[in-house]
Amino acid sequence: MTETVDIHTHTHGRTGHLSLNRPKALHALTLDMCHAMSAALAGWAGDDGVEAVILDHAEGRGFCAGGDINLLRHSALNDGGKSGRAFFHDEYRLNHQMFEYGKPIVAFMDGITMGGGVGIALPCKYRVATENTRFAMPESGIGLFPDVGGGWHLSRLGGRLGQFLALTGARLDGAECVWAGIATHYLPAEKLAEAKARIIEHPDRIGGILSELSTTPPPARLEENAALIKKHFASDRYEDILASLEADDSEWAAKELATLRGKSPQTCKVALRQLSESEQLGSFADNMRMEYRIASRVLTRPDFAEGVRAVIVDKTNDPQWDPAAPEDVSEELIDSIFAPLPEGEEWTPLER
Repeated sequence: MTETVDIHTHTHGRTGHLSLNRPKALHALTLDMCHAMSAALAGWAGDDGVEAVILDHAEGRGFCAGGDINLLRHSALNDGGKSGRAFFHDEYRLNHQMFEYGKPIVAFMDGITMGGGVGIALPCKYRVATENTRFAMPESGIGLFPDVGGGWHLSRLGGRLGQFLALTGARLDGAECVWAGIATHYLPAEKLAEAKARIIEHPDRIGGILSELSTTPPPARLEENAALIKKHFASDRYEDILASLEADDSEWAAKELATLRGKSPQTCKVALRQLSESEQLGSFADNMRMEYRIASRVLTRPDFAEGVRAVIVDKTNDPQWDPAAPEDVSEELIDSIFAPLPEGEEWTPLER
């Protein structure tokens, strides 16, 4: 058994176990945690005695609330983004490693699953939601963008749901995650210990075990608005989406419009381009290369440090975005954010 303070990595018989253990930060990922997970997965990949992997959290409301936002903001303000880029590079390597992993991974999303938590949950073959699940990609509220593979995963949800989630940062419960295809199974939280014990005993029967313990989730509230989402979020042009909502006098449209008015216009335009381009990409590695280009640039643009200040540091929720209005975010700016990096600076996957 090996472990760091913030993550336990161990083996139970034929099953590897990754358990996030940073409860005060809702298990947000640090660079050391990413490295520990990556090393454990690499070891188990070559171990014929390990047939499957369980991914969960040790205690508290988290599954994983994201990445190390304080480190990223410190990097943006103090080292020109150098340490932040190093974090993104290796976090994205972990996301890709999990996506390509040759053995089934079961993620138990029993709690807050946001940002970086989405990045480690969605590559897993089995994704278990519970009544405690709160899923979101809230990056538009802090001037970042829906990264960690968000471009790939969100663009493939259908019905423009991914675009809706990327722009609004909407939080989904466990039932909504199952309805949207984000989760593969819905289990009552009280059944998770039994599920894990049975998987450890029979790692070759994961699908059957989860199906046996699954219950029918409550109705998904999101389903009621699916047609509205598909209609109003149909365009890849942000101004078109705002205009569509403005033309609808319903309470729902007014609420979503008010939500979008508080988001970073730069992030929203980046996200729409990101999802549009990702949908055309042939591999997850290509997606992560694109997202690393974006991350390396938006990290040091004004909106990120300001968004984190307003939402997380000062908690004033009054970010002053720059550019302040959607029409001021030029195509040239977006092009520069997506442009290839200099030779030797592009993202690369882990060597196998």
